Order: sequence, then C-alpha cells, then structure tokens
Amino acid sequence: MPNKLDRRRFLQRSVLVGGSLLTGSIPLDRSANAAAVRIDVPVIDELTVREITDNAHDIFLRGMEAPGLLVRRTGFPEAPQGRTLESEWGLALYLESRKDKESRRYLLDFGFTPDVYANNLELLKIDVAQVDALIISHGHFDHVGGLMGFLETNRARMRKTLSLYSGGEDNFCERFNRAADGSFTNFGTPLDRHRLQMLGIRTLQSEVPIIIEGHAFTTGAVPRSSIEHVLPNTWVAYGVRDGHGCDANAYLNHHFTAEELAGKPVPDQHWHEHATCFRLGDRGLVVISSCGHAGIINTLRRAQEITGVDRIYALVGGFHLAPAPDEYLAQVMAELKKFELDHVMPMHCSGQNFIDLAKREIPEKLVLCGTGSSFTFTA
Repeated sequence: MPNKLDRRRFLQRSVLVGGSLLTGSIPLDRSANAAAVRIDVPVIDELTVREITDNAHDIFLRGMEAPGLLVRRTGFPEAPQGRTLESEWGLALYLESRKDKESRRYLLDFGFTPDVYANNLELLKIDVAQVDALIISHGHFDHVGGLMGFLETNRARMRKTLSLYSGGEDNFCERFNRAADGSFTNFGTPLDRHRLQMLGIRTLQSEVPIIIEGHAFTTGAVPRSSIEHVLPNTWVAYGVRDGHGCDANAYLNHHFTAEELAGKPVPDQHWHEHATCFRLGDRGLVVISSCGHAGIINTLRRAQEITGVDRIYALVGGFHLAPAPDEYLAQVMAELKKFELDHVMPMHCSGQNFIDLAKREIPEKLVLCGTGSSFTFTA
C-alpha cells in the first residue's frame, strides 16, 4: 500500500498544480481504505459502450474498425424535425456486455440535466426496460444530475428489482464551487437517498471491488500510488443536514478532522470514486474511468492489482486532465505509455490538452469520442 500523504506535502503539491493556495483543512489520505484484495472477475466476449451524453457532438467524426474494435458514429438521427442529439458538460454512458448468449445492460452516470438525458435516450433508441443495473462513478452533479429526473419519469417501465452501484458514501456529499473571493456556491443538489429508496432503487455502496450483475466489476476505492494527485476541482462538506449529505461514520476509516466533522468545506479528494471495468477475453481489461479524479495511472494499477491481469486493452472515459499544467500532463502521458494499451478514448473532462498531446505521442492508440458515438469491443 502507498504511504499516506502528509498534509504539508499534499498542500505543496496542490499549490504547485492549482497555481493558487487552497486554504482550509486538507483531508487525510483515505485511499488507505483501498486494501489489497483480489477478486475473480468474469470474462466476457463482447462489450459495447455508447455515449448518451458527452460535451460535444461532432457529426463529421468518422467511424473506424480495428482488431477487436468497431467504432460507429451518429450523425443526424432519424427524429422529428427540429430535434437532434444534445450535448452538455457531463457524461452518461450505456453499456451492453455479452458472455456467450447471456447479455447485461447498464446505465453508467447520467449527465448534468434530465432533459438532455431523456432526449438522447429516445433518439438513440435505448430501451430502459432492459437495463439490468445503474452505476454512478462519483457524486459530481455533471454525472448524477440527470438521475433523479430520469427515474421519476421511467421507473415504472424498468425492472422491479433494480440496484444502483456506487463506490461509497462520498456520492451523497454536498459539493461546492469556490469563487475567487473565497465564497461558496452549491454544485447541484446532493442525491436524495430516501427518494431513491421510495422509487424502489437498492443503493449498493462498496469501498472494495464488487462484481456487477455477473459481467462487470468495479475497482472500489483507488489508492493514490503514482505521481498523480487530485487536481483542483470542487470542495466538499461532510455531514448530514436536513436529510441530505454524507455520514462521516459510514466510511470504513473515518478519521475526520474536527473541521470536517463540523461541516466546513474542504478540497474534494473523491475518496469513493471508482471505475467500472470488464475483462474482455484474452485481450485484457477495458477500464472506464468516467472522470478519473484519483488519477488514470492509479486507476489502471488498481484494476491490475485486484484482477491479477496485467494486460489492459482500452482506457475509456474522463481523465480529468483539462486543468493539468504541461509538465504534469507530460508525466502522466509518460506513465500511461508504459501500459502499452491498444486504445485510449478520452471523453468529457480529459481535456483538449490531453487530446493534443495524445495526437503527438500515441496517435495510433487515440480514438476520438463524442455524444452519440458507439464503441464495440470483441474478444
């Protein structure tokens, strides 16, 4: 396990990356919860990842075909006049896996708004009645903002027994944006666990890796073991107020500071963000990071550690490198190249800076993404 970051070293690194001092208490390194564990992960024959919502929709992106990968694009879908796919800041994915003749279908993250999510689900002709499970990668509103509205509208058409898989209590925390003057504004409304329960959704929280519906698996909490650290993003407050928020006592290792227990906002470290992964035949692992605040190198290492599978076929999702300084970005790219992945698919918060660097450093591995794109991996 990695040594815990001391508060001074973390603060120094955050200042270096963020370019400005992050005032306030710095959270303890709770990635120590991610104890070494090995799970026997299922092997699948095929996986399709469809982008329901991403930051942009480029109708001129071309499809492609490579060994083990078929990429399809959506131009102007067949729809009533005046309607097309919509994009917004956020990410929502539809996953369909096949193992022999057995299929599983998942909704992973739900974008920023229920209206955009509903529009794209309809135009992409995704049948929510067939969905086997829901997954959220972390509690940022641009990944969970569309969830409650979607469930309110569609729950009656879905399976009676339906689980929502999440990495842990972090998903229910209140989160804030911090202005230059030090003031805070809410970054969306926290998930309402009581409303989820009333809608017949069973929420499963796990800091450790878990198998999802016999095909997929999660990384659980991601240890911070590489050169990476969480780049400045939101601030978070622990505690339950008016029935909303996250319970500090629900963490396996709840050594919170007095300020944290008092509900003072602190820099968000996303201790419970997890990745959703699949083992694709002999090709190796497909790792979907969604946002990757814990670091994509850390996430890939975690996937290897818990499975015993060294080969990683594809890295998909958000990499949260848009705010990365050039030197840090170059370090991450150097580490990423060591994995010798076949495909790197940056979405959402990965950043144009990462895409530009990937075009120079790993052009043969880079696959561009966008709303309406579909990626089918075969063993």
